[in-house]
Amino acid sequence: MVNESPDARPRRRLRPTRRGKIVLAVGALLVVSAAVLIPLSLTGSDEPPKKQETPQSTLMIPEGRRVSQVYEAVDEALDLKPGSTLKAASTVDLRLPAQAEGNPEGYLFPATYPIDDATEPAGLLRYMADTARKHFAADHVTAGSQRNNVSVYDTVTIASIVQAEADTPADMGKVARVVYNRLLKDMPLQMDSTINYALKRSTLDTTTADTQLDSPYNSYRIKGLPPTPIGNPGEEALRAAVRPTPGPWLYFVTVGPGNTRFTDSYDEQQRNVEEFNRSRGSATAG
Repeated sequence: MVNESPDARPRRRLRPTRRGKIVLAVGALLVVSAAVLIPLSLTGSDEPPKKQETPQSTLMIPEGRRVSQVYEAVDEALDLKPGSTLKAASTVDLRLPAQAEGNPEGYLFPATYPIDDATEPAGLLRYMADTARKHFAADHVTAGSQRNNVSVYDTVTIASIVQAEADTPADMGKVARVVYNRLLKDMPLQMDSTINYALKRSTLDTTTADTQLDSPYNSYRIKGLPPTPIGNPGEEALRAAVRPTPGPWLYFVTVGPGNTRFTDSYDEQQRNVEEFNRSRGSATAG
């Protein structure tokens, strides 16, 4: 639509000269030629289009899986003898940070990976580590690590704890804040997930004897972060570790599905733990 006022004076009609008519004619031929060429360029040659090759299958690595579990999943997906991927991992350069000291825990990024008959475990592990490195090198991760006064590797370690401890994604930011608050106060983290990692298990039941375990991953006895991540965290846990929810919390316990209690009061935490123990006892008795 042309937006002109109703009383605008009519414009004088321009008549093309003889030379102008020739130019218009040539232009018309060019337009016709272009109209012929464009469909040809879109359709390509007369040969039928080649069928796009697609991977025969995929391998999904869920968030929080440990390296040992990833190795087992790769062995199964590629129909390999158990232990094959573990052996391959010792021969491939995954370009891990110096802090990792060769341990790929935390750097086999959870995602869905294409596999086919030609896929080898070393190449697949390299793909996972490359994917992790790209995520961890993102500006918001490096900036967040600096803001929190930790290394990127430490951020990944915190994210792995968050992944293991949080009952729901909505709790992740608060769990991350508990970790940072305890580090700032020089308190042991006292995370059951680190003991589970040391004992190669996954359970909600941590005994007093467990908390006396002689292991660098026993965060009940040893202050600070564990020496490595305790699993391979996903994007949500990483985001929580980079930007934890503001708050004073020092304790938390999940007393039931979707019901995690956060507090900065030790007495309140004890009451919440007692409620958790009662609910666990009732579930066991049932």
